[in-house]
Amino acid sequence: MAEAYIIDAVRTPRSIGKLGKGALSHMHPQHLAASVLKALKERNDLDTSEVDDIIWGCSAQIGLQGGDMGRMAALDAGYDIKASGVTLDRFCGSGITAVNLAAGQVMSGMEDLVVAGGTEMMSHVTDFGMKLRAADIGAPSGLGTGNARLQEVHPQSNQGVCADAIAAMEGIPRSELEAAGVESQRRAARAISEGRFAKSVVPVLDDDGNVVLDREEYPRPDTNAETLAAMKPAFAMFYDMPSAPEGKTFRQLIQQKYPDLEFEPVHHVGTSSGVVDGAAALLIASKDYAEKKGLKPRARIVATANVGDDPTLMLNAPVPAAKKVLEKAGLTKDDIDVWEVNEAFAVVYEKFVRDLDLDRSKVNINGGAMALGHPIGATGAILIGTALDELERSGGRYALITMCAAGGMAPAVIIERV
Repeated sequence: MAEAYIIDAVRTPRSIGKLGKGALSHMHPQHLAASVLKALKERNDLDTSEVDDIIWGCSAQIGLQGGDMGRMAALDAGYDIKASGVTLDRFCGSGITAVNLAAGQVMSGMEDLVVAGGTEMMSHVTDFGMKLRAADIGAPSGLGTGNARLQEVHPQSNQGVCADAIAAMEGIPRSELEAAGVESQRRAARAISEGRFAKSVVPVLDDDGNVVLDREEYPRPDTNAETLAAMKPAFAMFYDMPSAPEGKTFRQLIQQKYPDLEFEPVHHVGTSSGVVDGAAALLIASKDYAEKKGLKPRARIVATANVGDDPTLMLNAPVPAAKKVLEKAGLTKDDIDVWEVNEAFAVVYEKFVRDLDLDRSKVNINGGAMALGHPIGATGAILIGTALDELERSGGRYALITMCAAGGMAPAVIIERV
């Protein structure tokens, strides 16, 4: 099997995902995607007529985010019309999946040069969803709620309610979840102050070339245990809310499968992933193409994996995904120098570290989504780039990246620094 190399990785800064409040919220999602595609082209002097495909992740393909963003953003970025594009959705796992599929195409020998990444403008998604509800079109309140039969077999609740339920099942108190939130902020602040993201972050410019955003907008470096302890739980409002007209409440959906489970609201904005706008892209090439064009590989894809888990609890697949990809790579956890697991909620990070018995100093070394935000379809690609930058900074060899995805899934990938 051929090797698939990561030649480069870029991303935008992450902007607060609220219409009118975030610096990027007024922009078109395709413009955000085009920003990172342009950066890859310019940084690597790409002949874009030789790009075999652009595989793009976007979870909420609605409104401005509809219409195959992979292809449209490439055209917006000035790529040659020969560069095809496709857009996929694995919920939060879309960005990792885009990279894994690109690597698979190269490793199979079917393609030589593929761009993979993703975009999500949560400001647009939230605004669009509010308009749907205002128009009474009936946008579902939770995942899977449009299919009553599916909800009877595999009840799926609100993700925040799931996070609270898992915390109760695992016996993880609110104080320890908040300690993880504080640490994420501390690590992110250190990474920003030391310029650890500088290699990958590219500014977003408007059509006139003016800088719209060139720094992370979401982090709150002054966060401490006292400020988080004072926050009200964010998902209490969903507990007794019907998941659909005349449907069960989100609490009842979990207790339908776990009738003896008692749980209460514990997660809040400080222990949940930030709602942000952002985009990221990676350039994946075969060994032959890289050598022919003088492209210097930064890492190679070692192994990829996908796992499904309980859709009712929804957030627990990263641990089995990590075990699966380690086995496929012929590695053990002790071989991994850098771990990235998306901080969808503090309990996801905590369970991951505890179940795998990991050294916390190697997990989310530069903070995670609780501090930096989670632009759904882009986050996986961001995390791969972050892990690569950290391998190069620290001199490590292997990194493992994984994340939970709605429906009870998790993609995973291991990369090796070259």
